[in-house]
Amino acid sequence: MAPPYEVSLVFTDSETVRQLNRDYRGIDMPTDVLAFHMLSHKGSDGFFALPPDGITRVGEVIISYPRAVEQAKEQGQSTERELALLVIHGVLHLLGYDHQQPEEEAGMRAKERELLDKCLP
Repeated sequence: MAPPYEVSLVFTDSETVRQLNRDYRGIDMPTDVLAFHMLSHKGSDGFFALPPDGITRVGEVIISYPRAVEQAKEQGQSTERELALLVIHGVLHLLGYDHQQPEEEAGMRAKERELLDKCLP
């Protein structure tokens, strides 16, 4: 059996997301979603290959709920669909996807659509 994996989801306000964006990315403005990797596990003797409790914590996805509601209205879709998209977007970042370059963005957007259509057909 595969070991368990964990992703933390945090839904918060735009000001908290702005502060995190400023503190960790140096960008002093709100955004819709942030993702933070947590794949190394520090112990008293150094880094563990697996965490001591057996649960691999992949990372944390932080979503601005007000921003999600706003974007859903702007795009004419349900808040549920926008939130699902933001969760997928954040998890893809945790899995190594990015959108800094046009070809990366195209691949990431295609994967988002594929997964969103599976979650909310």
